[in-house]
Amino acid sequence: MLKKDALWLLKHTDVMQEGHFRLTSGRHSDRYMQCAHLFEHPYHTETVCLDMAMFFDPEDFGKIDLVAGPALGGVIMAYEMARVLRARNIFTEREDGKMTLRRGFHVEPGTRALVVEDVVTTGGSVREVIELMRANGAEVVGVGSVVDRSDGEVDFGVPFYATLSTKIESWPADECPLCAQGLPIIKPGSRKA
Repeated sequence: MLKKDALWLLKHTDVMQEGHFRLTSGRHSDRYMQCAHLFEHPYHTETVCLDMAMFFDPEDFGKIDLVAGPALGGVIMAYEMARVLRARNIFTEREDGKMTLRRGFHVEPGTRALVVEDVVTTGGSVREVIELMRANGAEVVGVGSVVDRSDGEVDFGVPFYATLSTKIESWPADECPLCAQGLPIIKPGSRKA
């Protein structure tokens, strides 16, 4: 997908938001990507996931056994990517602050896994899912996301594709210029601060 098309789609579905936000990573930003609004539209979600699947080579569709994403942001995306790739779908959850497999989900050794997330800022949640997959014997073949806020700076050590890769500035909480201005902060993500 061309960057201009991705920008249009994310604006059209109200994914791009402006204000003063506390991100899941704890950093602050003046822009937030609320991919839940994209996922309100199954047709657009399918378009994004088909585009992403093409990156991982159409010949490899049958070679990806499992798609895994972290709850909450990666749940719908993992499901749709698994549907497109005709693979199995699971999601990971935090238990006592650690990413785990719950609900009877399991990963067989030798499984070829694709890890997906809605938005990547620092890549922390994705790295945790990658570690969990590898700890269960999976081969992680790639990472996909709707938005890469780092504009390609995050390296997972496997092929990484984002529908939109752009630099969206963020700051440590104690260096946030929006806090210095006294602007109220919104915590829109799924993880508790």
